[in-house]
Amino acid sequence: MDHFPVFLRVHGRRIVVSGGGEAALAKLRLLLKTTGHITVFAETAAPEIQKWEEEGKLTLNRRALAPGDTLCAALFYAADEDDAEDARTSAIARADGALVNIVDNLQDSQFITPAIVDRDPVTIAIGTEGAAPVLARAIKADLESRLPVSLGALAKIGKSFRKAADALPFGRPRRDFWRAFYFETGPEAIKQGEVAVRHGLDGLLADHLNRKARPGHVHFIGAGPGDPDLLTIKAQRALDEADVVIYDRLISQPILELARREAIMIDAGKEGFGPSTPQEDINALLVKHARTGAQVVRLKSGDATVFGRLDEEIDAVDAHQISWEIVPGITAASAAVAAIGQSLTKRGRNSSVRFLTGHNIAGFADHDWAALARPGEVAAIYMGKKSARFMQGRLIMHGADRHTPVTLVENASRPDQRIVETTLDALPAALSAAEMSGPALTFYGLSKRKAATAVTDLAPSLISHTPPAHAQEAL
Repeated sequence: MDHFPVFLRVHGRRIVVSGGGEAALAKLRLLLKTTGHITVFAETAAPEIQKWEEEGKLTLNRRALAPGDTLCAALFYAADEDDAEDARTSAIARADGALVNIVDNLQDSQFITPAIVDRDPVTIAIGTEGAAPVLARAIKADLESRLPVSLGALAKIGKSFRKAADALPFGRPRRDFWRAFYFETGPEAIKQGEVAVRHGLDGLLADHLNRKARPGHVHFIGAGPGDPDLLTIKAQRALDEADVVIYDRLISQPILELARREAIMIDAGKEGFGPSTPQEDINALLVKHARTGAQVVRLKSGDATVFGRLDEEIDAVDAHQISWEIVPGITAASAAVAAIGQSLTKRGRNSSVRFLTGHNIAGFADHDWAALARPGEVAAIYMGKKSARFMQGRLIMHGADRHTPVTLVENASRPDQRIVETTLDALPAALSAAEMSGPALTFYGLSKRKAATAVTDLAPSLISHTPPAHAQEAL
């Protein structure tokens, strides 16, 4: 991020523009929405600028900018549409201490003006660091169509009521009040006018002041394989409302970014055969925070019900009469099989699939190896990297074909996704060569679609760093 987004207070402060043509006009149309004092320097000014001067909306000086003209200015726009003149005026403004923007010159500008959705006092700024103005305008148009014009009026009324709302305890009670106003009471009341909105606020505040504190609650959420676009809408809502988020090691940063900035974020990571947060400590954290009335999100990678020790955590909150809910997520097997262009079951190939874990609390997990070694069996193996040699030995010992295809998908659905194709015989060597550091899902009995007809090489046949086109569409 080269440009840090801030909202600069310009009320009563000078904003200076050098230029009187189209570039200056484009900036002035936006700047005139502010409460700043706008001054324009231009030897020749467009008719619109002259009209704004006549209406008292700005001050027009019919000459070129000179040293001292930008003293005490908060912002300066060089909009003469001439590189040499823009360089001259911007040097003057910098010397006078103003922040400088040179129109269509990102490199030499100290700030940029984003695309803005204006529902004063609600303002949404959209910036692309100058990389894609067309995209910024498209996002602006989409937001404009979604946000009602009445939103600004509601926000102004709400702003005037903030001191009265301070009678509510800080934190969730106050947030619940404002959420009810902006998404329920306010939009309904504004149809009858501002007076109805103010009456509605009074009644809503009285209701919330007499309301019992909301009890603590735990959402057990499956965060999916890592791509935030695969998170369910229900999971996003819970994250947005959470007071506390207790998350696993494999949760991707883009998903954690969806939580409220004020939420308490607790890393409760576990790693197979490595450093881990004891399960008893996680259970205690859930109970501790929920008993204070917090809305707690327990964020688990993939689907919370698949190899997530969910029952132990539910038992812990149940023991303290704490309410809870499970929000399903996309499990890693679903994302990984989409990445290789396959389905988990296929008529004529396999009518069932096994979800296995490579290890459990005691160590490497044991399974029905004889059944799995039969021709045509398919298994999705979670946490199988470190137990690969163990599983290979068990399967071969029970008669599995050494040529059985094995596909590993690392970081399924994420930008750094990798796919490794190999066979049961070459599995440990393939893993060693790939040097995988991220979470990986192992498919026993499945290969990528383009290689599904035959396996001709016992060595790893492909290590790819990007998903194929059809996988990108699926994810």
